[in-house]
Amino acid sequence: MLPLSRLASVLSSNTTATRLSRLPDRLNVQIRTRDMLSWMLCPVAMLGIESCSTTAPVQQYRVTATVQDLMEGIVDPSADALWDSVAFIATESGTEDRRPRTDEQWRAVRTNAIMLVEAANLLSMPGRRVAADKPDSSAPGLGELSHVEMQQRIGLTHDAFVQLARNLQDTALQALAAIDARDAQRLMDAGGAIDEACEACHVTYWYPNQQRPGT
Repeated sequence: MLPLSRLASVLSSNTTATRLSRLPDRLNVQIRTRDMLSWMLCPVAMLGIESCSTTAPVQQYRVTATVQDLMEGIVDPSADALWDSVAFIATESGTEDRRPRTDEQWRAVRTNAIMLVEAANLLSMPGRRVAADKPDSSAPGLGELSHVEMQQRIGLTHDAFVQLARNLQDTALQALAAIDARDAQRLMDAGGAIDEACEACHVTYWYPNQQRPGT
């Protein structure tokens, strides 16, 4: 029978050996866990690096329609619809108070306001041609610039051109707010502001040399 001191020594050595024998397993578990975490986090880190170092691609637009196309196809019809939607017309038979009254009429005039708001964004896009001149294109009128001259002027002062388009957009937004409030008087006032915004652009880029009353 082993003395008590010897038994304690054996037990102590066996416990130590057991602990030491288990140490590699624990290390292996820790290493495997660490490797797994590294594998899982590595793609995230790589993505983080790529997202910081890679510039997002710039959206490219196909600028197809000319300024003239936009004016004839969107701006003029939309503005005319807004102007014509509200009016006081005096005739021999009396005064007509023209305004949208039904839900359908308000929806229709709202669509035109939206189109005019967005047309300003289209006009502001760089790289848009003024017009597609053809051999049978008419010559500019009295005091008007040619399409080439308009293009040159817009190119040299594009920021100012964009600001005039923004002014038109602001007035169209006034019309939209009036429509949403179903306020015919505010819509009429916005129509006057739209007319002024259009004229401000026209006298700058279309007919700057035209003689006007008071000039």
